Amino acid sequence: MKRFWRKYGFAVLAISPFFIQFFIFQLAPTAATIWLSFQKWNGMSEPQFIGLGNYRAMLTDYQFLDALRNTAIYWLVGVVGVLSLSLLLACMLNSKLLRGRRFFKTAVFLPYVCASIAVGLIFGMLFDQNAGLINAILGLAGADPQPWLTSSRLARIPVHALFIWRMTPWYVLIYLSGLLGIPGEYYEAATVDGASGIQQFFRITLPQLGNISFFCMVTVTVDAWKIFNESYTLAGPGSSNMSLFQLMYVNAFQIFKMGYGSAVGVVLIVILLALSLVQFYVRHRRREL
Repeated sequence: MKRFWRKYGFAVLAISPFFIQFFIFQLAPTAATIWLSFQKWNGMSEPQFIGLGNYRAMLTDYQFLDALRNTAIYWLVGVVGVLSLSLLLACMLNSKLLRGRRFFKTAVFLPYVCASIAVGLIFGMLFDQNAGLINAILGLAGADPQPWLTSSRLARIPVHALFIWRMTPWYVLIYLSGLLGIPGEYYEAATVDGASGIQQFFRITLPQLGNISFFCMVTVTVDAWKIFNESYTLAGPGSSNMSLFQLMYVNAFQIFKMGYGSAVGVVLIVILLALSLVQFYVRHRRREL
């Protein structure tokens, strides 16, 4: 033991703050959440053990089912929208034909550093039925104004738009760093062989960005399933665009059903863990990991 501390003592002390923070602020709250999910508790009285009662209640709770469906849709649209748009913008910013690339890189990244709540309020004004810019543009095109935030059928669209607009800049930078790491000799050899730009994109760019695309898919999945600010600031009627994270917040901190809110959080953790394991398994099966 003394030999171990003489050799690795400084390294252990150097990394100990991370593990202390992990156990106090992540592992311990997660364990408490799992314990509370089996309790009936309003935050004030003594917790009452009810077993799987909270989980059984979810099966007949229309708000939970709506939130689960909405979050799944946010995830699907977010993965496709964010990754495709990010890759497109990264390729444009990496192009040697683009002038003023420093300006455009800064402009593209600005949405990510803006406060999400403030931007949500701005998007609420943009999608306002009576005085919003979106309906004004539709009016110029001859279309009727749409009740974006008051229709259960359209309420998810503003949330999609805000999520994609806010998250895309970060993944543009990730893809751009990957593009800068691809050797230029690959494209030069492909050009000599007569490959077109589209062929170079699908045969060189996409395969070389495989690991980065996998990382981005995993992180976008986590971001989409824990979406909160977007659906909270752009709330539609009832639970029409409510997310699971928002449902957990409402139950735990607005109506003080701490046990039920914890159960929703556990379900969210299980879903994220399952999706991540599936993604890693598929990646491993394709022998790309």
